Amino acid sequence: MSLITELVSSRKRLQLTQADVARAAGLSRMTVQRIEAGEIDPRLTTVLEMSRVLQLDVVAVPAPLRQEVEAFVQSRAGSLQPLPTEAAASVTKMLTDPDTEGNGSA
Repeated sequence: MSLITELVSSRKRLQLTQADVARAAGLSRMTVQRIEAGEIDPRLTTVLEMSRVLQLDVVAVPAPLRQEVEAFVQSRAGSLQPLPTEAAASVTKMLTDPDTEGNGSA
């Protein structure tokens, strides 16, 4: 799965619109739309900010270890539990409500 595909998947899982992500990440909705469509190659800082908003961590893996790390992640994927619905709703509120404390904006 590509990084952009993962960003889109996470946005949809969190039930956020492109506008929600843009607002929380300090981007325009058009930028988020173009990134998701593969029309532009985003800067690393943009990807990291979108990842933060979408509750993802971007991890650099040494090339010689990539296959081992991917195999480990795949072997554990089925054992990961999704967030309870209440947690997802509170996270969505935090990301979409600028008055909510702890939303990570300065």
